[in-house]
Amino acid sequence: MTTLTAPARPLASAGLEDVRPTRRRLGPGQPIRFGSLIGIAVLLGSWVVGSAIGLLDPRNLTEPWTVVATAGTLIENGRLQESLVTSGIRAALGLGLGVAVGTLLALVSGLSRVGESLIDGPIQVKRSIPTLALIPLLILWLGIGEPMKVITIALAVFVPIYIHTHNGLRTIEGRYAELAETLGVTRPEFIRHVVLPGAMPGFLLGMRFAVTSSLLALVVVEVINATSGIGHMITLASNYGQTDIIVVGLVVYALLGVIADGAVRLIERKALSWRRTLAS
Repeated sequence: MTTLTAPARPLASAGLEDVRPTRRRLGPGQPIRFGSLIGIAVLLGSWVVGSAIGLLDPRNLTEPWTVVATAGTLIENGRLQESLVTSGIRAALGLGLGVAVGTLLALVSGLSRVGESLIDGPIQVKRSIPTLALIPLLILWLGIGEPMKVITIALAVFVPIYIHTHNGLRTIEGRYAELAETLGVTRPEFIRHVVLPGAMPGFLLGMRFAVTSSLLALVVVEVINATSGIGHMITLASNYGQTDIIVVGLVVYALLGVIADGAVRLIERKALSWRRTLAS
């Protein structure tokens, strides 16, 4: 018995169009020009609007135009510049010392099993102890002068530098070591040309955390035990209820953080231009 089948209808006559797979880009998409400033602009705009319509009580949060006028006055009498220089020197000294110590310890621990056995454990213990909890002990040891402030900032900085640099050293692919062994590359050359560049992404990531940590420690040491600097200016303003000066100090701290983080990200973008990530 012969079975008759209807001829196949074309897709178009059946009401179906040719479905072609389209390429879809995964990830966040193309970077937005000055995208990092959009959130800041929204925050500032909300502050301006809230102050203008009376939603924000000026006794709790000073109007932005008053803050600008106060900053101008502080600049005219030189008080803001003097405090900024003092705070900047403290942060720079603490950051530099912490980065140097953290990098050195990470290299010793990351390139030697013996070094890792001696160094990694104590640093993990330090990691579990907040640096700010050590301030009373540091005051007993060093007093309340500048060395105590710089050491406190350095202690807050060196841990993220160590953690991320050490991780960068340990996560370098083993095939590079095999290739270097095949080519007869010496150990110093391998460290200089392969290990250190391979650990650079981890180091720069640690730098971003270190910058934030240095500013947090700076705020605490200046508010608690300081006779100069932005934190001291904020403390005096708090005693007299000068909200506008307090906000000026906070804005200065925020600008320091944004500028420092932007500088590290710029260095990261230039130094790691060979990397292709979702951010690029």
